[in-house]
Amino acid sequence: MKVGVVGAGLVGATAAYALTLRGSCSELLLTDLDGDRARAEAQDIAHAAPVSHGARVRSGPLEDLHGSGVVIVAAGANQKPGESRLDLAQKNAAIFRDLIPRVAAAAPGAALLIATNPVDVLTDLSVTLAPDHAVIGSGTVLDSARFRHLIAAHAGVDATHVHGYVLGEHGDSEVVAWSTATVAGLPVAAFMDARDLPWTPGIRAQIERDTREAAAQIIGGKRATYYGIGAALARITERILGDRRAVLTVSAPTPAFGVSLSVPRILGRTGVLDTVLPALTPDEQDALHRSAEVLRKARQALDT
Repeated sequence: MKVGVVGAGLVGATAAYALTLRGSCSELLLTDLDGDRARAEAQDIAHAAPVSHGARVRSGPLEDLHGSGVVIVAAGANQKPGESRLDLAQKNAAIFRDLIPRVAAAAPGAALLIATNPVDVLTDLSVTLAPDHAVIGSGTVLDSARFRHLIAAHAGVDATHVHGYVLGEHGDSEVVAWSTATVAGLPVAAFMDARDLPWTPGIRAQIERDTREAAAQIIGGKRATYYGIGAALARITERILGDRRAVLTVSAPTPAFGVSLSVPRILGRTGVLDTVLPALTPDEQDALHRSAEVLRKARQALDT
């Protein structure tokens, strides 16, 4: 039940904090090129352990990742205002070509959970850099949570009773799959009708727009996003460690599309156990293929 976090910046540290509060693991190691930052974050998070679930939290070098069941990789450059996730590809790919083989050597048998953006492209790259490891990207788990939150807010219900998926790229070409969305088991329109709530094309378009633009809105206001992704990373980690067979839209190589992207996948201790493609509308299918094409081109650009 040991988890490693590589990169003690805002995303890595917030993921570590979420893991501690949730009692996701018994031991937690933070490592970063900036050793002082890693030590300070680990010390601060460790002080939350006695009033949460008592995890042992510390910092250390990459070699101390040995024995981890999951290693969260959150190292790399951050997305800046006005910059797309794909704009980050070349600079973070250069970091990963050096980092991922060293992480894999330090933590044999660990599942590598990629959080660094552009997450789909870097997940695809990491699969080639750590061929003996299960490699999973955080994908659209966060986007799907944002989608569910927005529907729930309009429906006036607890968001845990809303289900629905965002597919494809974790980025501008993502597919908001309305055909997968339900509230308390009902299609969204049927639930709204049952409660006499307004449901118009304009409301639906606004929810989709806010789902797509959430990251840009947050980055514009506070320069970074980290709470939502930190909680999402903790949830994914728990599902792997506990062999929970959860269905989450993580990113992984998808032969049908020729690249790593997000569709519903069953997660267990060894990583992705199976992939389940939902029955999409023709428009959603076309959008998913277009998203895959965006990612294929971005991935190919890394090798040129």
